[in-house]
Amino acid sequence: MRILAFQWASGLLVAAGVSALSAPMDEPIKPLPSTLKQDPARAEIGRLLFHDARLSANGKVACVSCHDTTKGGSDGRDRSIGFGGALTGVHAPTVFNAAFNFKQFWNGRADSLEGQVDLVVQNPVEMGSRWEAVVAKVAADAKYRAAFAEAYPQGVTAANIRHAIATYERTLITPNSRFDRYLRGDSGAITANEREGYARFKRYGCVACHQGVNVGGNMFQRFGVMGDYFARRGNLTPADLGRFEVTHDEGDRYVFKVPSLRNVALRPPYFHDASAKTLEDAVDVMFRYQLGRVATQQDKALIIDFLRTLNGELEGKP
Repeated sequence: MRILAFQWASGLLVAAGVSALSAPMDEPIKPLPSTLKQDPARAEIGRLLFHDARLSANGKVACVSCHDTTKGGSDGRDRSIGFGGALTGVHAPTVFNAAFNFKQFWNGRADSLEGQVDLVVQNPVEMGSRWEAVVAKVAADAKYRAAFAEAYPQGVTAANIRHAIATYERTLITPNSRFDRYLRGDSGAITANEREGYARFKRYGCVACHQGVNVGGNMFQRFGVMGDYFARRGNLTPADLGRFEVTHDEGDRYVFKVPSLRNVALRPPYFHDASAKTLEDAVDVMFRYQLGRVATQQDKALIIDFLRTLNGELEGKP
């Protein structure tokens, strides 16, 4: 398997501003920290902006429209609906635990959450705005003006709006999954079947791409390592080119950021093209096109049992 980029969990935690965790050193998956300790005033401004449709050109779409915190951090649609009613090119990835991703978007075109906010606000399909207009709308709101003046010395600026939203997004982590508790030493947090599912997850090689604190999100990989997924699916779109859209390097054709598997059972459909409608479908595709291996139904069922242990908590609630 050709690994195109890789970053271990400890590096991700340092980049996110936290220290490495005390977790079993012999396990490729590490537990999430309980918090990333963001500035509460800035995070609250970001929360308000995240839910504010005024960031879009016509006031019809907010960040939460595509990244609903009640729907696993995504929107449950195959494609999201932009401010003008047009559909996006890919299925919206979850905002939960995005702070731990080494890049943002399926094709990794943003290096940070701030960069992701910047590109979404200006995207001609998604929000269709200009930063000058967004700053003017936010600055015209007396409550925002006061909040920004208190939290940011420069007040309302495009950079501070991006930072506030990103700060809020860094609070959207889902620690304390049953598997996290197991990794921290609670052997009774998962069942014997779930433990066996984890063993098979490692034995089959799933863990080669899905490891670290985010169980993914820290490398790029070709979709179709062991078979031509796109030839079989057909109807190729520009979004299917993946990382190639960013680099125009032929080696990046059909290459995507490996998604996190945290809370994966709660957020169908799956993949950038939403082609897998159930977790069972997604596991089948991974075995065929990424691993090139045949698994028994029992093996796949046990792996899915394990994946369900990755459901965490948001602000202390399941």
